[in-house]
Amino acid sequence: MSNSKKLQTATFANGCFWCTEAIFKRIKGVESVVSGYSGGDVENPTYEEVSSERTGHAESLQVTFDPSIISYSTLLDVFWATHDPTTLNRQGNDVGTQYRSEIFYHNNEQKKIAEESKAKLDASGKYPDPIVTKISAYKKFYPAENYHKDYYDSNRSAAYCRVVIDPKVQKLMEKFKDEVKEEYK
Repeated sequence: MSNSKKLQTATFANGCFWCTEAIFKRIKGVESVVSGYSGGDVENPTYEEVSSERTGHAESLQVTFDPSIISYSTLLDVFWATHDPTTLNRQGNDVGTQYRSEIFYHNNEQKKIAEESKAKLDASGKYPDPIVTKISAYKKFYPAENYHKDYYDSNRSAAYCRVVIDPKVQKLMEKFKDEVKEEYK
């Protein structure tokens, strides 16, 4: 029996990928989540190279999803709600270009949806400051080193997970409870 699912890919940068992976892997319709690097010019960068801010890459997330279960638009709603899109090159205490807010669209439809979503959010007045999230054409994604995979779920007692990631996951559970996979409720 062949798999007839038509999966799509979304690529986001919205701060530390330990945080973003923990959020997006909990969403119904998300088939896989990979932490990595995108938006720069250096091929096969390492975590240390990206952290140096000399590669142009951001800590990013590649999300493979089933659009018959979760729309790209809803993924964007989660993206906007679980980080601060008004801070340039920063998310909380994580500072540097690798923590920037950026959407890497894979096709013209994603570009249109992302631009409309950003404009609607900016016009809503939710934030006192303008949204600085870039919307850029997807070029390449490089998976992060294996030790970053499932960092949050493997290190729940670590201070960073308790102080930084737990509140983001809690926000997801409150704002998007109907979109969360049963095993995470």
